[in-house]
Amino acid sequence: MNIFQNSPATRSGTPDVAGFFDPRTFSVQYVVSDPDTKQCVIIDPVLDYDEKSGATATHHADELLAYVRRQGFSVQWVLDTHPHADHFSAAQYLKEQTGAPTAIGGYVTGVQELWKGIYNWPDFPADGSQWDHLFRAGDEFRVGELKGRVMFSPGHTLASVTYVIGDAAFVHDTIFQPDFGTARADFPGGDAHQLWESIQGILALPDDTRLFTGHDYMPGGREPQWESTVREQKQANKHLAGTTEEQYVHLRNERDSELPMPKLILHALQVNTRGGRLPEPEANGKRYLKIPLDALEGAAWE
Repeated sequence: MNIFQNSPATRSGTPDVAGFFDPRTFSVQYVVSDPDTKQCVIIDPVLDYDEKSGATATHHADELLAYVRRQGFSVQWVLDTHPHADHFSAAQYLKEQTGAPTAIGGYVTGVQELWKGIYNWPDFPADGSQWDHLFRAGDEFRVGELKGRVMFSPGHTLASVTYVIGDAAFVHDTIFQPDFGTARADFPGGDAHQLWESIQGILALPDDTRLFTGHDYMPGGREPQWESTVREQKQANKHLAGTTEEQYVHLRNERDSELPMPKLILHALQVNTRGGRLPEPEANGKRYLKIPLDALEGAAWE
């Protein structure tokens, strides 16, 4: 189940951040709270899916809800940073359980339009209506009395955003821990030049900004980690420290050409472009995923 770690508020006007690591998908889910008002947001929750049996479950999302209840929190938002390729989103389930609205970056419509073609969904509404709110770059929101804002961070996907809440920035799959580097940019709609620009925007935040990543792959077998600072990333990130844009783009493109696609990408995107909704049941009451063959041309084999 989840591996838990808390990062307490550093001073007034900053959030408590509870991170929940899912070892099955190497994903980190966050409950971000205002210590004074007990208001919180949930970022990038995971809906459990076993590709071998086709089973779905809400174990990890229910752990988040149990934590929220124990702390006496009230959920204000359920936020996705982007449509994930390696796990299903539990955003819709958590909305049903808490009543909190869901939100994502407004450029999700570009991702929807792209995958609408891949899945051959002629009637799919690629308008972002599957979420309650679409953020634009620079939009502001509140977590209790804490100020939050939205940074557009494309490159990994067309729609990726970073949520900055107080001194904490949730950088999704753009930057990983310094010993692992940065995100891939070869998914449909990805771009290494855009990723570099997005990273520079994140690294322009104050040096003591806490950065919380969306995944950790535990290089060398170390324990999972998901928190760093802007200063640490500038000094030690293996893909960024002392690197020019030209060098970075070459490194990223060369490395990405050898990486196999995430095992759930074709499963997850047909759920996550719907805001975490599973396909509707068919006449027999069962739900079915639709896997297109040979859709991701040129992808490396594992």
